Amino acid sequence: MNKKTTYSLLLILCFMLVLPNLSKAQLGPNLGQMDHWMKGAKAAIERNDYETANGIFRNMIDSGQQLPEEMPYYFAETLYHLKQYDNASNFVNKYLELSGFKGQNYQGAQELQEKLAGPLQEIQECQLCDRRGYRYQNCFTCDGKRQVEQDCHYCKAKGIVGCSRCSGSGMITKVNIFNIVEYFECERCAGKGRLTCPVCEGSLKEVSSCRTCGGSGKLSSEALCDHLEEAHEH
Repeated sequence: MNKKTTYSLLLILCFMLVLPNLSKAQLGPNLGQMDHWMKGAKAAIERNDYETANGIFRNMIDSGQQLPEEMPYYFAETLYHLKQYDNASNFVNKYLELSGFKGQNYQGAQELQEKLAGPLQEIQECQLCDRRGYRYQNCFTCDGKRQVEQDCHYCKAKGIVGCSRCSGSGMITKVNIFNIVEYFECERCAGKGRLTCPVCEGSLKEVSSCRTCGGSGKLSSEALCDHLEEAHEH
C-alpha cells in the first residue's frame, strides 16, 4: 500500500470518527476555529480555488474536531473539481448516509452523484490506472517485467545441494541376512554426496514473481489518469 492510498484511507477513517454527534457541534469549544475554516473553504470554492479549499478541509479533518454537517458535501464537490473522483464519491455518499434528504445540500449531493457516474465508469474500464483513478507506473523493482532474478534461496547460490538419500555421505548402508552392515555407493548422487540444485539447476540464480508489485509489473503513481495511452517517439 503506498502513501497516497494510506492517506486516503486515513481521511475516511478520521471522517467517520469525528462525524458522530454532529448535531452537538454548535456546542463545541472550537466552534470559532471550525467556523473560520468552513467560511474560508467556501470562499475558496466560490472563486474556484479548489486547491486551497482542499487544504482547508484536510486541516479540518486532521484537527480531530467535530465537523460541520455540510462539510463532507463541500469537500466532495472540491474533490470532484480536482478530479479525485473516487474520494469525492466516498464523501458524498457518506454525506447522504448521515444527512439524508434533510441535508441542506441534499439535491446538490444527488446531482454530484450523477456527475460522478461517468468519470467513475471510465476509471473502472481503464487499464492504465487503479480503481481510484491514479495512473500506473512500472514497478521500480522489476521495471515492469513482473519477475526478478535473485540468488537461489534453495541452495544459497551454491548451485549444489546435499543428497538426501545418503545424507551427503555418498554411501548408503544395508544390513544383510547375516546382520552384517554393508556399504554401497549411493546411486542417486553417484557417490558424490551432492546433487545439482533442482531449483536453479546449477545456475545459482532463480527467477520468481516480484514481491514489490505482486507480479503485476506495475504500481500506482501520484498522477491522476487521463485514460489515454502515452505517445511513443519513433
